[in-house]
Amino acid sequence: MPQVKTEPAPDPDSSEPLVKVRRIHRRDLNRTWEFLKLVFREVNRTTVEFQRPTSKKRFLERYEEKGVEQLLFVITVDRKEQIVGYAECAEDIIGADSWMNERYFRNREMHPLFVEELAVHPSYQGRGLGSFVMDQLEHLARVRGCSHLVLEVAENNERALQFYKARSFAKLDAAIFMAKKVVNDAEILPPRPLSASRK
Repeated sequence: MPQVKTEPAPDPDSSEPLVKVRRIHRRDLNRTWEFLKLVFREVNRTTVEFQRPTSKKRFLERYEEKGVEQLLFVITVDRKEQIVGYAECAEDIIGADSWMNERYFRNREMHPLFVEELAVHPSYQGRGLGSFVMDQLEHLARVRGCSHLVLEVAENNERALQFYKARSFAKLDAAIFMAKKVVNDAEILPPRPLSASRK
């Protein structure tokens, strides 16, 4: 009789949840959007670019775009599924207004899997979930014949930078946001005392 390969059963004595990965469904969209807002709330207060889709409308449009892979990482708590991680990737550059130049990759004979989004619930950071998300993305890249994983991260997002550098990510020729302080005069004149009243 042929042996059937099954998923290992969770250890009943373990209090740690079992994380499963699955593709997103339409019924997941609203709670996934709320999850992304929670995850990126703090990061988006300190970065120039938003680290998630800038509107719910754009997020919902992503679900409909051909070639976009959206993955949920979930645990079951009290028989209810909870989202603890999210990843979004594509083999092609998404959107006509993308900052990326396809020729850059083609000229270097790179066939990347573009990681558009990666999010881990704040309560589960530092527990191996981010590594599981990255393992899943690398697995997708391998089975699809991609040569690289490419993603964008804010330069002042130190925690994320350390995470990616520890996994052998290297900086590409990419934009750096720069600013110069311009000293100028105020449009509104400062307060001024009135002359003594004439009686």
